Amino acid sequence: MWDQVRSGKSLIVESYKHCNMDKSNEHTNPEAEIVSMRIFPTSRQILFKAFSDPHHLAQWWGPHGFSNTFHEFNFEVGGEWRYTMHGPEKGNYENHCAFTQIIVPQLIVWKRFSKPLFQVMFIFESISSTQTKLIFKMIFDTVEECNKLKPYVVDKNEENFDRLLLQIPHIY
Repeated sequence: MWDQVRSGKSLIVESYKHCNMDKSNEHTNPEAEIVSMRIFPTSRQILFKAFSDPHHLAQWWGPHGFSNTFHEFNFEVGGEWRYTMHGPEKGNYENHCAFTQIIVPQLIVWKRFSKPLFQVMFIFESISSTQTKLIFKMIFDTVEECNKLKPYVVDKNEENFDRLLLQIPHIY
């Protein structure tokens, strides 16, 4: 599987089969969510590829100044994503996630196993053939956990979107 990722081939699940988002967050409390949204000047398919292709994802994932080393990227329901985010000044941040839902090109959901613990949901809404709304939800188990990160995360998610916008011209 990892050889397929290195060679640029992404594996994609194209149906609702085996979609098993953590049931504890099926009906979430909006107070336990951080939601960021932006409209991107590209098709839904291209924007989805920015996430599903690890070579593109590694170029833009994270706030300004961060870089990534992907150790495993198995883009299928139940597949794992292990990576290290390298901070701009110091620090390496190990991350471990598993994909719980993938609906091409509409939805990607993953659950984090490294702290802080939360689920991530990306919803891709086509506005036109050249515009897509991206909704980025971070879903926490408790309002308290959400409130610990909210002061930092909102601006960092916008930085993530800025980096994604710069990567779009390189995706085809």
